[in-house]
Amino acid sequence: MKQGRFIIAGIIFGIIMSKSEAFSWYRIQEMFRFQSFHMFGIIGVAAVLGVVGLFLIRKFRLQDFSGREIILSNKVGGFSRYLFGGIIFGLGWALAGACPGPMFVTLGAGYLPMAIVILSAIMGTFAFGLIKRS
Repeated sequence: MKQGRFIIAGIIFGIIMSKSEAFSWYRIQEMFRFQSFHMFGIIGVAAVLGVVGLFLIRKFRLQDFSGREIILSNKVGGFSRYLFGGIIFGLGWALAGACPGPMFVTLGAGYLPMAIVILSAIMGTFAFGLIKRS
């Protein structure tokens, strides 16, 4: 079972998200109302770990699981694409009450209507792929 390590990593991620209450709509509401540092702390830790991870990938020329070198390309410039993308992401987050990572944790916690949100996110990703390809 070659994919087992990914399943285990997903389970650990889900436990961390659940125990930190990062999937809680109440915690997300507190963040957007600037009433609590809780979610900002979680997002800040994730951002720092991402920066350190990217630094290590570049410095040590790390390889993926299939043995190929990980190549990180530079981002294409343009302010408006990131502004509109952020607005769409933020609106989706506000409407659903969850960003992509915690959506699955919320479903796993027993909130079955989150399946509609996950299906919508998958359809939106598919639509983006079709638009981007053309």
